[in-house]
Parts: sequence; C-alpha cells; structure tokens
Amino acid sequence: MKTNWNRNLRQVLDARWLKIPLATGLLLGAVACASDTTNEQATEATAAEASMETQDTDAIVANLTPAKPKPAWAPEITNQMQVVLEALDSLQSGPPLSELSAEQARKAPTPADAAMAVVKKNNIPQPPMQVDTTGQSVPVDGGNIHVRVYTPQNSGSSNPGIVYYHGGGWVIAGIDTYHASARALAEKTGAVVVSVAYRQAPEHKFPTAHNDSFAAYKWVIDNAQSLKINPDKVAVAGESAGGNLAAAVSMMARDNNTKMPVHQLLVYPIAGHDFNTESYNKYAEAKPLSKAGMQWFFDKYLAKPADAQNPMISLVSAPNLKNLPPATIINAQLDPLMTEGQMLADKLKDAGIPVETKVYDGVTHEFFGMATVLPQAKEAQQMAVDELKKSFNK
Repeated sequence: MKTNWNRNLRQVLDARWLKIPLATGLLLGAVACASDTTNEQATEATAAEASMETQDTDAIVANLTPAKPKPAWAPEITNQMQVVLEALDSLQSGPPLSELSAEQARKAPTPADAAMAVVKKNNIPQPPMQVDTTGQSVPVDGGNIHVRVYTPQNSGSSNPGIVYYHGGGWVIAGIDTYHASARALAEKTGAVVVSVAYRQAPEHKFPTAHNDSFAAYKWVIDNAQSLKINPDKVAVAGESAGGNLAAAVSMMARDNNTKMPVHQLLVYPIAGHDFNTESYNKYAEAKPLSKAGMQWFFDKYLAKPADAQNPMISLVSAPNLKNLPPATIINAQLDPLMTEGQMLADKLKDAGIPVETKVYDGVTHEFFGMATVLPQAKEAQQMAVDELKKSFNK
C-alpha cells in the first residue's frame, strides 16, 4: 500500500509542472475558436509579445553586473556567470561540499537555485511550459526507480526520444534540479524526454547508477509506443555524472546487443579519474565544482579503488570506443572536467565516431541549464538541439 501511495504521490508531483501552462492553453484555445480572424490576430499578437519579451530578457541579462571583483581562479568569467556564482554564495553557508555528509549535501542550495534567484531578483520573464509531464515507475534490479516523462504539447504518436541522465556526481541532485535542461531539450527538439532518477551513492555504490541507467534506457525502448516514441530514434543525454552515464549506456547497449542510441549528448561529462590534468590543476578551486568536490563524489560512489579504472568510469581509458553513436560533447572553460571532456572527444574521433565538440568560454560547470540568464547556455542548447535533430532525421 505504501509503495502505491508513493508512486501516486510522485505522479501528482510531476503533474504540478503543467498546471499553469495547461490552464493557459485551455483559455487560449477557447478564445481562438471564435473565428479564423480572431485566431490570426491572437497569433500575431502572441508572436509580437514573445519577441518583445525576448528583447526585454536579453537586455536585462546583458546588464547583469557582479558585485565583487572577478575571482582569482577565473579572470575570464563572464559577468552573468559571476552573478550566478555570487547568488550561490549568498544561498550557501557552512562548510564546503567536501566536508559534508551526503545527506547534508543533498539539502544544500544548488546552482539551479542560484540561477532561479537571479531570475527572480531581476524580474527576468519566464516562458510558459510547452511540455506536459507525467511520472512513471521503472523496474530495476532490486527495486524500482522513478522517471519523469516530458511530452511536447500537440505532439504526434511517434516522436524522437531522449533518455536524459541528471548530474550530481552520482550522489546529490535529481530530476527536479535538472528540470530546466530536460524541459529545454523536449521543447526545442520536439522529442519526448525521459529523465531518470537513478539510485545514488553512498547508499548505492558503483555500478548501481550505471545499471539503473541502462535498465531505464531498455525500458524506454520496450515501452516506446506507450510513450509516443519512435524506438528507432532514441538518443541518450546527460550532464556531468549524467554525461558519464549516457556514454556508458551507449557502450552497454553495444556490448549487450541492445538497440543502439542514435546519438549521445555529453555535457561536461565525468570521463576519467586523473586529478592531475591541466584543467584540474588550473581550476582546482573552481565553483560550483572543485577538485576536492570531485574527489568527494568518487569516494562516495566507487565501491573499491579498482573501480576508478573501470571503462564505464574512466571513459578516456576504455579499450574499445568503436561502433558507438555519433556524439556531441559540450564543455565549459572554467571547469576541472574540461580537459578530460575534450580528451574523450579526441578518443572517440580516433575510434571513428563522428563527434561535434565545443568549449564555451567564460562559464563554469553546470552552465548548460541556465539559458534564461547565460547567453552561452542558450548557444550550447542550440548546438545540442541541432546535432540531435541531425541524428533524428537520418
């Protein structure tokens, strides 16, 4: 009884995202039915309002100004990125991540919280939701996990699909934290996005998150019709630890004779276990992700030291990167993971995999979902969308 209650509660919570846009959509639909002329006028007015809103947003974002000098570790940081980090500093108190327990760290404010604080403080307009969300339960070894399904409004019965894995070092954060990224991918690609709440460490050590992620991918393929997904057009995507999981799922699909993803979108992926790379040394004190923070994540997730060299963890050391899907790899300049992310791009290219990659200057880890306040995030999302669509349309 408790399990069913929790599952129903999950579904109700997921549905909360669509209440306002759904009510708005019903109202607009009733007005639009009055006449074709009224419909055309309403469409033109809506487009004009959207254009003005975009101009207003761009102007506000362009004028965001930090309160403090640029940090010593990031003289190249953009004003907007620094404003977000200053907001994060104002939300956080107490010791750094590396000195917290997993339970304490999960309660701490996130970069997503900081971006939203900047939006609210500066009255930056938020566009209405263009997707509907539902919750589903997915069976995995030893239990069930939750997924949130983002379905574009007015979509057909057979759409591309994206299985999305959130970040958080396999330990913290969740599908709520990374809602902005999953929503953006669904709205901008027209794909049904399935965001996976895999089990986390230290309660569930390696390879639990990886196995859950592969199980969720297979579940999407097996249940594609009910999800309104074309099983021949399913991609994987993820950020940070989620980028690692997306790449690992591609490898697991290849090695287990499972239908392959058509694309892998890897956003600043964890791709190695070498803490002496150029970017680890240069950005050891970076925010929101530091060298000490990454060491803390590995300590919580890896079951034993030898796991660090497992190909699913150390992607750059994997003996076989051939016969994998085309990849888009997006990295941030001011990020300890930048070097290994670019190294993974090179390794995949050497293995004959088509790769598009770009390092976005002046921004840090976690920038991708902040398109409302960071121009670089908007550009990175568009790059991701363009590459995904190329694979969907083949």
